[in-house]
Amino acid sequence: MPERETLRRARKDATKGKAPTTQAGEFVREEIEHLRKGKHGARSAKQAIAIGLSKARRAGIKLPPPDPARTSAATSRKAERDSEAAKHPHPPSSKRSTAIKKALKRESRQAGSHQALSRQARTAAAHRRTALASAKGRKSKRK
Repeated sequence: MPERETLRRARKDATKGKAPTTQAGEFVREEIEHLRKGKHGARSAKQAIAIGLSKARRAGIKLPPPDPARTSAATSRKAERDSEAAKHPHPPSSKRSTAIKKALKRESRQAGSHQALSRQARTAAAHRRTALASAKGRKSKRK
């Protein structure tokens, strides 16, 4: 369950008319803070971001599902389920919550470090550049 302050910040972004990704950024920020404070760990910065995005979708942020060409079918299905969960909220399974918390507590806190997040940002940017370049190539080929 996201913290009250995170929900307030996300709603504030929504009323200002900011993009859903900006609103979701508040949830990602919350996850990174949880890692840094030692509340739980994550296998990688990418996993921490994914947890934050999942929380955002479940909180009702209208984030589009990830591009099917770039992600697995399972990830796309999970995003769809998270968006559906926002429409029909119900209390989470206590057994499942406990199991997830225990699993995350066993993981390292390194995923929230400045270095890990910087590395994630650089690789994400590199992927965007590659995709952009190949799109430009395809476009020029069509002419």
